Amino acid sequence: MSIPQFLVHSPKDNVGVVVVEGLKAGTEMLGVITENDTTINVTAKHDIPIGHKVALGTLKSGDTIIKYGEDIGKMVADAGEGDHVHVHNLKTKRW
Repeated sequence: MSIPQFLVHSPKDNVGVVVVEGLKAGTEMLGVITENDTTINVTAKHDIPIGHKVALGTLKSGDTIIKYGEDIGKMVADAGEGDHVHVHNLKTKRW
């Protein structure tokens, strides 16, 4: 197996976390779902910094984002598969 570029903790998650430096738009990324040790492939649509999230499918404004199998917030702008998900399009539901 190749080294993964992103990790997904639960099959319920709709975002993964980039775990490599210098990820460039157009990269065909390998992801590992750690809960069941399966793999997923997503093409990065943007440069995504290490530690930032990548959309695993189409996310619409208002959608709940699941990471670690838990609700971490809601989308405030649409994102497609492979898009960068961060503070510009994801907000906590607390405020």
